[in-house]
Amino acid sequence: MGTLAVELHPQAHNVRCTDVALVVELVDGRTITVPLVWFPRLSSASEEQLKNWELLGDGEGIHWPDIDEDLSVAGLLAGAH
Repeated sequence: MGTLAVELHPQAHNVRCTDVALVVELVDGRTITVPLVWFPRLSSASEEQLKNWELLGDGEGIHWPDIDEDLSVAGLLAGAH
């Protein structure tokens, strides 16, 4: 019996922050929610700064230009903080 190798290429399409969490919606329908305190720059940013994000590449990463923060979607899925 063979093993099928599935290439994971998680891509974000929407990002939002609550008072306590970073919420990332993926194009495949999954949603990642992680504690905002994992990321000091994000947890200390203003609401306006948190809303100013952009996707990197095809959605493999997220960038907040106002606070110079970059996160990878794969890292979020792996629990990196």
